Amino acid sequence: MHDLTPEAHLPAQLPEAQALMRFLTAEPAEWPRVAPRVVEAVGADTLNRIVTATTARIGEPVTVTDSPDGLIVSGTEGQVRAWAQAGPDGELTALLVEGIRYTPPRRRRRPPTQLIWAAFLVLIVLLNVLTVWTAVDRTAWLGDMATLAAIYVVVWGCGAPALQPRLLRRTVDAGAVAALASVWRLPDLPAGHSTLRLAGGAVLLAGAVWLLAAGRLHRWKAPLSQPLLFPLEGTWYVVQGGGRPLNHHARVPEQRGAIDVVALGPYGTRSRPGRELTAYAAYGRPVRSPCDGRVISAADTIQDQKPGEVRYQPRYGNHVFLDTGREIVKLAHLCPGSVTVKTGDMVRQGQRLGEVGNSGNTTEPHLHLHAERDGVGLDLRFTGVSGRLFRGRKIRT
Repeated sequence: MHDLTPEAHLPAQLPEAQALMRFLTAEPAEWPRVAPRVVEAVGADTLNRIVTATTARIGEPVTVTDSPDGLIVSGTEGQVRAWAQAGPDGELTALLVEGIRYTPPRRRRRPPTQLIWAAFLVLIVLLNVLTVWTAVDRTAWLGDMATLAAIYVVVWGCGAPALQPRLLRRTVDAGAVAALASVWRLPDLPAGHSTLRLAGGAVLLAGAVWLLAAGRLHRWKAPLSQPLLFPLEGTWYVVQGGGRPLNHHARVPEQRGAIDVVALGPYGTRSRPGRELTAYAAYGRPVRSPCDGRVISAADTIQDQKPGEVRYQPRYGNHVFLDTGREIVKLAHLCPGSVTVKTGDMVRQGQRLGEVGNSGNTTEPHLHLHAERDGVGLDLRFTGVSGRLFRGRKIRT
């Protein structure tokens, strides 16, 4: 790879793309000059392994270009995504390279997912309401009502209704009222013999209730975290939390007890494409330390993502990790320039650490929080916050 001339391949765009290309085409002996902070942070041997693994995937580096997915390192045999930062003198100051080859997505104009979901949900509810109103006997009516109740348990119980558009919430709620109004027909209906219909509805309802209870009451077979101070003030809404049906973090061992929380504005937290970060009620809100501890990692310079988009970045974005002596507590997706501590600092419970942002692997301003011990995630507990922390719950402090 070293027969390439760096200047011949520097794209005239982002400084970080130029710094990364300069590093990839430099001899290892030049790395302390072109990437001194990276060499100091990870060591020359580790850095050499990263570069060797990258060239094994993509061949000789040819260009580094910007894309909606992040920086793309293109080689003679493939591409990988990367994230980098550059210093004022053009040196590489931070680097992260994805461990798999990158395949450019086919960017077609797709209809809004939220609109499709809303239309599908309204259609399902309306069809079931119609079925209830046209039931030929009481047994069939009970079976249809049980089926409709199962739909509501899954959608509103396992989902996060406060995040849905107000019009959608009101429409679906109106469907429930319309279905209940059909009770006036019961005195005129025969008893009926639709036992299979009733049994099917009962099974669906029981399954939905079990799924909801399993997610909300789940506890991992591990000690709870030490009592923590909830790091945010005001009213917050849990969008990820609980067991597997309600928490996408559950599949990651160290994050399995994590929660993601957002603040609710007048119309929820979701926003139309193109809205600014400041339109979200959570953005810029102060984050306090949930415990006493020593800062073992802190980042403050990673840019916020645009709402609804995810460029390749370090997954936690700007963050503060605290070692309490018993466990590691991690707070992530903070606002750039807001972090008030650095690695090695000792912090006290309640001390301001930063502000809620949208950096890292995130599509919307929120705070990610989890505690781990020996690489295993713990269920969280907070002083002054009773009960389980599941998706759809409001927390007031």
